[in-house]
Amino acid sequence: MGSHFGVVQPIFTDFYELTMSYGYWKAGKANDTATFELFFRKNPFNGEFTIFAGLQDCIEYLSSFKFTQYDIEYLQKIMPSNVDPDFFDYLLNIDTIGLSLWSVEECSVVFPKVPIMQVEGPIVLCQLIESTLLNLVNYASLMTTNAARYRLACGPTKKLYEFGLRRAQGPDGALSASKYAYLGGYDGTSNVLAGKMYGIPVVGTHAHSFVSAFQATRVEAEDKHVSDFEKFKKETVSQGDHLLDLRCQPMKLNEFLKRCWHWSICLSHLLKYQSDQIHPGELNAFANYAIAFPTRFLGLLDTYDVLKSGLPNFCAVALALYEFGHQAIGIRVDSGDVAYLSLKIRNTFQLISSHYKLPWFTQLQILVSNDLNEDTLHSFNQQDHSIDAFCVGTNLVTCQKQPALGCVYKLVEINGTPTMKLSANFEKLTMPGKKVVYRLYSQEGDLVTFLHAFYLIMKFLPQLLFYLLSFISSKPHTVFNIFWVFYYRYCTFRFVDEVNDDTFRRK
Repeated sequence: MGSHFGVVQPIFTDFYELTMSYGYWKAGKANDTATFELFFRKNPFNGEFTIFAGLQDCIEYLSSFKFTQYDIEYLQKIMPSNVDPDFFDYLLNIDTIGLSLWSVEECSVVFPKVPIMQVEGPIVLCQLIESTLLNLVNYASLMTTNAARYRLACGPTKKLYEFGLRRAQGPDGALSASKYAYLGGYDGTSNVLAGKMYGIPVVGTHAHSFVSAFQATRVEAEDKHVSDFEKFKKETVSQGDHLLDLRCQPMKLNEFLKRCWHWSICLSHLLKYQSDQIHPGELNAFANYAIAFPTRFLGLLDTYDVLKSGLPNFCAVALALYEFGHQAIGIRVDSGDVAYLSLKIRNTFQLISSHYKLPWFTQLQILVSNDLNEDTLHSFNQQDHSIDAFCVGTNLVTCQKQPALGCVYKLVEINGTPTMKLSANFEKLTMPGKKVVYRLYSQEGDLVTFLHAFYLIMKFLPQLLFYLLSFISSKPHTVFNIFWVFYYRYCTFRFVDEVNDDTFRRK
């Protein structure tokens, strides 16, 4: 299923692509063979690498490239009145036959000023697809690189979840963010539609509003579910804090709540807290959520107070849930000093695990959110914490540190003749000619990308061979693969759900 709902089509382009195309057509150059190369000039986020992404979307775009009659009627309205009507007939019949697309593979590590894509074909066709290819590659590669940097920051053993739907730049931005966060190393998304479209694991807990919606006072809570609370407390103390086996009994809300209150009283002695410090509405909310999702219970602790209310209430509900045959998943914290809080929470889990001989309680997952970014993930590595998973939203999907990658699409050859762009800015100069890109590895495993203009290879072939033989310990391989030629996908393309086990996040 395509990710752009029909938005990516031939007229999803900059207007000057059409005016240039008419200029080529008018000059009789429409079928001149052109070679364009797509590359970027600087790694994002002041980093040392970029992860290429967006190839799948580019292939899908080329496979459906066709102007419709409605497109032509619209273009006739916006183009100058002196445009030859035959040009619109030409556009109506143009397709991607005769176009070749060479590209590095999706999720490859790439570097500045080295071509990522090489497009060859009739110059009008190459020009018409410029803006769209740049749009499909720029954010995809930036987002995948950003996600990969987050993965490197938190390490391979922690879970990363993308929670950026509500803060992303529009619906398509949210879908693209989910897709490319997953390619870059994330383990799941909160975006349900992205999960459906791309096969990404969908995750989520509940919000503070769910807890706030259960606003019972202590007296109301006690009167509703326990007729004589003082008598109930005495009975609880006399019964002791032994776990019951209630697996054969149905989980009725009233009976389950009684067990939750039972454990709340018992834990007040073990954890040394006053029973009046916990929020009864929060306990009620956790109990109702556990009833709804007994196998997926994960509580949000910071609606009121993490250590004084949220944590004791969660533990009470988790113990009651276990009596009915289910194990809680864990907790999430969305505010405060989450590193410090994670240590306090883990200590409590370990105390309960040891006291009640429940090994699984120690392993309950601790998830944190709270405007996390790459720098905060690095800071966690400099301090003690017991966090199992990071839920990242705004700063990930908006690429906080750098909003654009800056890919460009430059003409390097026309009818076999190398061309280049001159500029007052030295960094904007382009290297003429179609390039050949090699990836070389030394005996120590160091990587070098070797770039050579095709038209110079024969002239310097002896020196090139000497360099290769002196540097490498294994055969060099070219970076480019052919992905589109004469209207057919030449290489088998791996889609998101097929690529997720061997992408950058698993290396």
